[in-house]
Amino acid sequence: MSRHRSWTRRLCSIPGNTPRESMRARGLAVTMRRVPDPLLAEQRAYYRAVAPEFSDLGVPGVLESEVRAASQELSAALAVFAAAGDVLELACGPGTWTESLLPGATTLTAVDAAPEMLAFARTKVTDPRVRFVEADLFEWTPDRRYDCVFFGFWLSHVPLERFETFWSTVAAALKPGGRVLFVDDGHRTEEELIEGPHSTTIRRTAGDGTAYRLVKVPHAPAELEVELRRLGWDIVVKATSGPFYWGAGGRARR
Repeated sequence: MSRHRSWTRRLCSIPGNTPRESMRARGLAVTMRRVPDPLLAEQRAYYRAVAPEFSDLGVPGVLESEVRAASQELSAALAVFAAAGDVLELACGPGTWTESLLPGATTLTAVDAAPEMLAFARTKVTDPRVRFVEADLFEWTPDRRYDCVFFGFWLSHVPLERFETFWSTVAAALKPGGRVLFVDDGHRTEEELIEGPHSTTIRRTAGDGTAYRLVKVPHAPAELEVELRRLGWDIVVKATSGPFYWGAGGRARR
C-alpha cells in the first residue's frame, strides 16, 4: 500500500458521481470558455486591497458556530496530514496556515500573487526555513519538487477551464510519492451572485467600499473527488461542518 494511501484511509473516503453531470444537475455553467484575464486581475486586486483586513473578514452568511467547528476539523486534518520534508504552500495569503505547516518541514516555500499579503506573512512567520515568493499562480511554474503541497481556500478561485492546468502544476511540483492537502469552502451569498447562481463569477466588496469581481466555484466534495480521480489523482475529499471541505492524497498509482 502506498504511503499516501495508508494515511488517506485514516482520513476516510467519499463516493461520487461524474463531476460535469453533477454540476449540470445543480445548474452550474460548465462550458470551458477561458475566463478573461481582466477577471483574474480583478480577483488579484481584491486580495491586495483586503490584505490589511483579511483576518477580520470571516465568512458572511455562515454561523460562527459552524466556522469554529469547521476550523477545528480542518486543523485536525492538517495535523493528521503532518506535512514534512520540503513543503510548498500555494496562495499563502497573510500566512494563516504557514506556521502550522512548519513543525515537520525541512524547508517551506510560500507563494502568493499579492505583495501586501506576503508582507503580512513575512511579519507573522519569521522562521528561516520559509522562503516567500511573489508570483501569479496562473503563470508560475515550480523551480523544484516538494514532498508536500498545501493550499488553503484557493481551489475554489481557480476557474473551471484552468482546473486541469492548475493540477498539472501541482503534479509538476511534487516529488515521486509526494502528498497534497487542500482546504476550502463552496459558500456564496445571494448578494455575491451578480450573474446568477449558474455563474462562477461573484462580486465582493473591500472595506473601502470598492467592489471587485472574483471567481468562486462551489465545488461539491463528491464530484471534486471524482474529477481528481479522472485526472490521475488518488485524493479523498471530505466535507466538514458548514460549507467547508478538505482533500488529501497524492498521484494515483499506475
